[in-house]
Order: sequence, then structure tokens, then C-alpha cells
Amino acid sequence: MKRREFITLVGGAAVVWPLAARAQQPAMPVIGFLGSTSPAPAPRIAAFHSGLNESGYAIGQNVAIEYRWADDHYDRLPALAAELVGRQVAVIVAAGGPAPALAAKAATTTIPVVFTAVSDPVNSGLVASMNRPGANVTGVAALTIELDAKRLELLRELAPAARDIAALVNPNRPDIVQQLSGIQIAVQSVGQRLLVLKAGNERELDAVFDTQGEQKFDALLVGADPFFLSRSSQLLALLARHAKPAIFAQREFVVAGGLVSYGTNLFDAYRQAGVYTGLILRGDKPANLPVVQPTKFELVINLKAAKMLGLAVPLTLQASADEVIE
Repeated sequence: MKRREFITLVGGAAVVWPLAARAQQPAMPVIGFLGSTSPAPAPRIAAFHSGLNESGYAIGQNVAIEYRWADDHYDRLPALAAELVGRQVAVIVAAGGPAPALAAKAATTTIPVVFTAVSDPVNSGLVASMNRPGANVTGVAALTIELDAKRLELLRELAPAARDIAALVNPNRPDIVQQLSGIQIAVQSVGQRLLVLKAGNERELDAVFDTQGEQKFDALLVGADPFFLSRSSQLLALLARHAKPAIFAQREFVVAGGLVSYGTNLFDAYRQAGVYTGLILRGDKPANLPVVQPTKFELVINLKAAKMLGLAVPLTLQASADEVIE
């Protein structure tokens, strides 16, 4: 072999070897993110990324993510879950209540599923128990339904003259029966009448208030559901137009101008879901990861909204609030 031919061969090999080495590197794992609404608020996604970072993962560096959003059409979730299963993602994160979690569980028995905020994962059929979830599903509980009695108590304290209470719920929610049962028990225990208002889309939400003259109510308990949060601007505008005091499960409503909220810190729930997702990517089994149960609940009050409604917020209630917006 001539010297020039030898140099050419060696030079060519120097180019090929690194390419071959790169081709043999393992593919980056992919997280499938299944959401029941349109894209979740950026702070919640940031909280999820923060939890991932705690477990040693960073999007774009050692893990990728693909989002699927149902845009408040819960009937789309099974097909979207099937897409992620077909994509062979490493983990499915089900965000936004029980609907996406149930869709993900129905779509796969092998891919791990991490839910972010489910009120009762045992009765919903997602896990066998809180301490030993079993199978391929675990996540973070939210205790949204369980807190409706406390929300009613706070609403009556803020609007003591309210005689008739209405509860706004989404009939498309998988656990709607349990949600309504809890609210009805809470209302009956204080001797008040409950009016149930149902809205599962934008048109129905408008209709609830268009017909409120026929179904009068003095104050509103907004049931926890991702749909209402995604339509918060519409809902708050309707409440302001009809001058109705309302209590919510999520603080975002109050920050945007609503009266009061009481519920689980959902930013922490998303962070915890990120931590669990990272642990599963590292090899932990969902069956061995207990469902995370919330220990901190936030009370947020908007004094400006109270003033517009002609309500006096007791100083004791202000002192007990986690945040008071003036």
C-alpha cells in the first residue's frame, strides 16, 4: 500500500469512528405529558421541570418531553393516551384531575403513569392503596373534593347573609357523583339549600348565568375541575356581572380577581410529580412509590374583590390567610 493511500484510509477512519460511537449512544428517554385542558399554566410546568431537576433530569439534556392536550374535551383523552403509548414513551404524566389518569391507565399496563392532582385515587380505581399503589400507576393526591366542606364554611363566613348556595360542577368529570355527594352532605349539615349548576363547555357556562334569574342563588361554590380554571376569565367576568361571591379550589382565580380560594398547593403537586417521574426514569417502580398526600392547604383572599361585593372580611380570617391581596 502506498503511503498516500494509507494516510487517506486512516484519515477516513478518523471521521467514521466518532460517528459510529455517536450512533451507539442510547436514545434519550421521552416523557409523555397528557393534559385534560389546553396547555397548563407556565408556572405549573416550571414546577414539574423543577421536580425533574431534583431527580437529576433536565428537559433537552438527558430527557425529552412530548405534550398532548385535550383542550377541555375529556373524550379525546383515550386517543391521546394511545398516541403516547404508540410513541413508546418512558413515563406518562397525567395532569389535570382524574380524567387523564384514568385514560392513561386504560391505555397501558406496562408504561409507568404519574398523576398530578387526583382527589381520591383509590375510589377512582387508579391505585390499590395510597401506601402500596400496585401495578403501574402512582402520583400526587390533591384532596380537592374532601375540602368542599371547608370551602363552604369559609364562604358562609365571608357572605353570612347568603341563604341559597349554588355549586358549579363539570358533569364530564369522572368522579362527579362523589363530588356532588360531598357537597350536598356539607350543605345539608348547615341547613341550607343547594342548587346544582352544571357546565362542561363554554356555552353551558354562559347559560348557567343567563338562567340564574330563574334559579336564584346568593353565593357560589365552584367545584374543583381543570375546565373551570382554563375558563377563569370567562367565569370571573360572569361572577362580576352578576355580583356573586364565590369560593374556588385554586389560588389562580383569586390572583385574577376572584374573592377567595382554599385548596392544595398545586405548584407543589406538579413539583412532586416531577420528582416521581425522575425516580421512575432512574429505575424505581410505581408500585413501590406511595401516593404523595398533601399536607399544606392555602387560603387566599382578595380584599379588593370583597369590597366590590360589599363584603367585610373578618380580621381573624385575614390573619389566618396564607395570602391577602389588597
